[in-house]
Amino acid sequence: MSQPQIRRLTGTLFILGAILVNIPYTLLITTFDYPDILRAPTGEILTRFAAGGPGLIWTWLAFAWVGLPILLGVLLLPQALADHAGSSRGQLSGKLALFFGASSLVAQMIGLLRWPFVVPVLARLYTAPEATAASREAVAAVFQAVHHFGGVVLGEHIGQSFTVFWLILLSLSLLRQGKLPRWLAWAGFGTAGVYALAQGELLATVMPGFPYWSEAGLVGSLLWLGWLIALGIILLWQSRSLSYEYSGQNPQHGVSPL
Repeated sequence: MSQPQIRRLTGTLFILGAILVNIPYTLLITTFDYPDILRAPTGEILTRFAAGGPGLIWTWLAFAWVGLPILLGVLLLPQALADHAGSSRGQLSGKLALFFGASSLVAQMIGLLRWPFVVPVLARLYTAPEATAASREAVAAVFQAVHHFGGVVLGEHIGQSFTVFWLILLSLSLLRQGKLPRWLAWAGFGTAGVYALAQGELLATVMPGFPYWSEAGLVGSLLWLGWLIALGIILLWQSRSLSYEYSGQNPQHGVSPL
């Protein structure tokens, strides 16, 4: 696959993934009151989940997997930004960015998969006609443990923190390489700063009274998706210029910034 094709594919994956994520997310907002439902009592969460039926399970399964194009884009990005000889400047920050970017998405996918594969079992046990008060308390305790480990630890703390690290390291790499607009790198720093504030709400779950901005997670995730779309558009645009360069048989020149 040629350099223009790799860059075009990478840009397409970022745009496609950012758009796809919003489809199940919107469905969860309308059918499951997500993400506000996460702050509801355990009994209400499990009861409403059971009432959602197979449709809700499929929605959560889709939500976990629609980020796959973004993961593939993260894996392809170093090669997309490499020069004609296959090398790129800022390799250390680029390699670290690759690790954190891929790890963040895998952690978030694993965290989300608790909803279609673990929560349905707990919801059935909790809402079963023969369930007793004691059994419901036991199920609620298990749900809280799974919810905090899969959601708070994996999905939100590790997943979001690694996304912040990826944005910072990738933005540093972009500034050093000079292959993409500088404003994109600075926008990456700003997005990382907002997204990092979401950790305050997580700390408040174990340290009551810890100050936090309740909308930081939502705003940060939206900024991140918007940043991915901008990155994808720029990669697509530059792939056209790179195609002209290749067709002009001028492989000695590097890829110029947009």
